[in-house]
Amino acid sequence: MKLYDYKSAPNPRRVRIFLAEKGIEVPMVQVDIPTAENRKPPYTDKNPMGGVPMLELEDGTYIAESVAICRYFEAAHPNPPLMGRDAKDQAVVEMWNRRMELNFALPVMNAFRHTHEFFKTRIEQVPEFGHSQKRGALQQMEWLDGELANREFIAGDNYSIADITALVGVDFGRISDIRIGEGQKNLKRWYDGVAARPSSKA
Repeated sequence: MKLYDYKSAPNPRRVRIFLAEKGIEVPMVQVDIPTAENRKPPYTDKNPMGGVPMLELEDGTYIAESVAICRYFEAAHPNPPLMGRDAKDQAVVEMWNRRMELNFALPVMNAFRHTHEFFKTRIEQVPEFGHSQKRGALQQMEWLDGELANREFIAGDNYSIADITALVGVDFGRISDIRIGEGQKNLKRWYDGVAARPSSKA
């Protein structure tokens, strides 16, 4: 088994934090995204979509997409549970993780893709879209600050994959000047707590 990784990208970091929380060590293979190693063979022979991370199992199975990889490890190593403790909790964690992915982390990443020099020669950038995504991400942070007024973690009383997704979104957002506001005390309290966990350094 080995995990294809790139240290500076947000999605691989989600998996590394997940593994660190579970105390799982997996051999890592670094994929050079800046030189587009992930967009050509032999990498695309294993993952035609070219995304990183990707998990290679001992039987030759390849699993791409961050949450799919995390779900594999959750099933293989259920403790500590990071994707819910029973049917209801699993649904709530899934709901909040999807919200953090689609409504927050994705706008953060789109702001980067469409405004940063790194992607200038890689995609057709639409700066106006990037700026609107930045505004959307900032609005979501304001909303999330209110949601966190009465609970410790994103999906409730327990740390979960939803917290990992949100943490990575907050950290990656700094590149595009997407930051926790001075008045967002609940969000800042949450962030300080999850960022202090040893796994956040993964």
